[in-house]
This record gives sequence, structure tokens and C-alpha cells, in this order.
Amino acid sequence: MTVQPNGHLKGQVAIVTGAGSGIGRATAIALARAGARVLGVGRRAEALNETAARQPGIEPMPADITAGGVPQAVVEAATDRWGRLDVLVNNAGATAVMSLADTDADRIAGLLALNVTAPSLLAHAALPHLRAGRGTIINISSTYGHRPLPGAAHYAATKAAVEQLTRSWALELAGDGIRVNAVAPGPTESEALTAAGLPDTVVEQIKQDEAARIPLGRRGTPEEVATWIVHLADPAATWITGQVLTIDGGLELAP
Repeated sequence: MTVQPNGHLKGQVAIVTGAGSGIGRATAIALARAGARVLGVGRRAEALNETAARQPGIEPMPADITAGGVPQAVVEAATDRWGRLDVLVNNAGATAVMSLADTDADRIAGLLALNVTAPSLLAHAALPHLRAGRGTIINISSTYGHRPLPGAAHYAATKAAVEQLTRSWALELAGDGIRVNAVAPGPTESEALTAAGLPDTVVEQIKQDEAARIPLGRRGTPEEVATWIVHLADPAATWITGQVLTIDGGLELAP
């Protein structure tokens, strides 16, 4: 499933973090197909270049958004190049399988830095430009932002934080005409489990177990999630803010 080009985001400028793979890559491509100019941000230059090669209108920017000063530099890169910023998609994030018995302070700090602090600092840096154009922030949560996840509670907690940031910012910024929403994907085909350091056999077993629990019987695709991110980014979506849209094949409803 792909978003067909219709130009409804022509003239818009978007930043997408984590654009080198998965949902971030699919979102950058979908926004560009819809007419937006997209700054695709991520740690891996080669992966970002592959994203940019798939669709005109995407400019890659290799960067670690948890590093000091980088959120401001990312926003400046977009506004210096295109003169405005309309859409911030806070997609970059990490998954960590970590039971309470194995909890480690450094791993908790790393999760918070990437999943909570960096999106907050990006939104802070983007705020003047979003105010100027009555833009939008779209955060990427997870089904597990509002559903327990034994064995990975700290990951789930960071996504719960993202959902509360979304609701709180929506109220805080409504007077500026800035809409803030989130999408909460269920298990989606991506590199997240492998990036978490899990062996291939464990990753495959997790994927099978997840698919078995999802009422629609399968994991999602990045393109399916990107479609809804583009809908939320559309300036025509003028009356939706503070919402967390769960896209998970019905997993939220399952016991």
C-alpha cells in the first residue's frame, strides 16, 4: 500500500527523523510524493541516501539527534534550505528488551534520550517556525504506549511519555494554531528488533508470536503507518489535535 501523489502538501516543508528505514523511510517518501520538501534525518548516511534516491524532494541529513545542539541544527538545516517548516515527524526511536531483573541505568538513560528528550528538543527548536505557519507535530508512539509490555517496560514507558507529551502540547499550542497528534503503530516490519541487539532466531520468534496475537493476523507495513502520518500532516486536517491514532491491526483490542 502506497500513498499516491496528489500534491496536497505542495509547498510544505517537513522534517522526518529516523528516515533511514522502516516507518521513517516510508513517511519521508510518502510526504515527498504528496508534494512536500522533506529533510530526512538519521544516523546512517548510506541508509538516508537510499531513502532519498527513492523519491525526489528528500534531502538527507546524517545526524545523531541525541547529541548536543543537533536538534537546533536540524531545524536550521530545513529552514535555511527551504525558508519554512510546516511538519515535524518525531519518528526516531529505539526498542529495548529489558526485564526489571536486568534493568541498567545507562540503557534507561539511552531510551529516554532518544525516545523522549530528543523529540522534545526538536519540537522546541521548531516551535517558532511552526507558529509562523500554523504547522503540525506528529509523534510516533506505539500500541505499547498504552498497553503493558512485560519484559520491555521502560520502552513502553517512553512511549507513554510520548503520548502525554502529545496531549499536553496539543493544549499548550492550540492557541498558536499548531496541531499535535501521534500515531501508535503495533508491531510493524522494520529493523527495530535487530537494532535492539536480538539474535535473528529470537527476532523471528517474536515476529511470529506478535502476528499470532494480532486480530488481523499479521504485522503491519511501514507504508500503512505512513499513510496515516500523511493524513495528519495535511493542512486540511484542521480540526484534529491531541489525538493518538492506534494503527495495530486490532492488537489494542486483544486480550
